[in-house]
Amino acid sequence: MLNKIIEIVKEAGKIILSAHNQESTITAKEGKKNFVTKFDVAVQDFLFTELGKAFPEAEFVGEEGETNLASAALRFIIDPIDGTTNFMQDYRCSCISVALCEGNDIIAGVVYNPYSGEIFSAEKGKGAYLNGNKITVSDRPLSDGLALFGTSPYHPENTDETFALLRKVFDFSRDIRRSGSAAYDICMVACGRCEIFFEKALQPWDVAAGALILQEAGGLALNYEGKEINFSTPNDVVFANPKAYEEFATLL
Repeated sequence: MLNKIIEIVKEAGKIILSAHNQESTITAKEGKKNFVTKFDVAVQDFLFTELGKAFPEAEFVGEEGETNLASAALRFIIDPIDGTTNFMQDYRCSCISVALCEGNDIIAGVVYNPYSGEIFSAEKGKGAYLNGNKITVSDRPLSDGLALFGTSPYHPENTDETFALLRKVFDFSRDIRRSGSAAYDICMVACGRCEIFFEKALQPWDVAAGALILQEAGGLALNYEGKEINFSTPNDVVFANPKAYEEFATLL
């Protein structure tokens, strides 16, 4: 199952790598700083078609178009290009994120950065992998680690709260980073390069695949209240190794 999803996601990555004049294809969506390009739509259409052939019993939820996040059926939750603003400006840090779910239970996840060739994957109960090699979260506390964050750009009402918390994290940690792709940042925590990622008001398609990969790598995927993430609604999310989360919780 997982190998088939990986194969299809890699093919979809070729659409991203073939893109040119990305800014000429931009359409604004609802919300501040929220954009879509024709390549987002092309990647999603490809994934819906090819995954639909391989998994005819599955439903599909994608960022671009109508959604049914509350379905209990077997379904794919897909972000065709996580990091669209990066993609528009050829910043070369954007990912395809594909999760296979049963209800609120993620059973398989793939995050692919076609620019770096990194493909992160997990199947529930079978561990997490980067290009076929097993990965685990680090054992570093936040005070000795790197913190990743998102700025909730579609929700400016969260800006002051985000940056107030970020200042605490910056003072407490070794340093901070922001890539512009939540899916990629979660995987950076999963493979032990960084210790924590947090952001307010993220959609399920931003985090579903990464959540499973992180959990299978030994990490925690929680909301700001320390509870399990609900993949049918937006969430304020924290993805961390256990030591880093324990320290981060004291800063909230």
